[in-house]
Amino acid sequence: MMQGNPRNLRKEQEWRQRIHAWQQSGLTARVYCARHGLSEPSFYSWRRELAKRDAASAAFVPVHVEGQTAPAATLEVVLEGGRTIRVPAGFNSATLKQLLAVLEAPPSC
Repeated sequence: MMQGNPRNLRKEQEWRQRIHAWQQSGLTARVYCARHGLSEPSFYSWRRELAKRDAASAAFVPVHVEGQTAPAATLEVVLEGGRTIRVPAGFNSATLKQLLAVLEAPPSC
């Protein structure tokens, strides 16, 4: 469906809004699609595609350094959507990697 075709940003934004609304609804994907007249295969295809796009765009995140607001020994990581992680000095890097993997994973059904 989406492979090899140029991106349609309007359609991508519509599907992002639909998937966000579904996540907020508490409904199963099947029920949400039925209530909103959406094709389940299209829904799942777009959800998978958008997760891939988000993962690809998250590979490099711009960093902006502002005035110091936390103790010098603390790192602050700001993720897309405004989520912030504050990491104290002496943190366990394996634990941080696991946390970031969980936060960046596509939502489960």
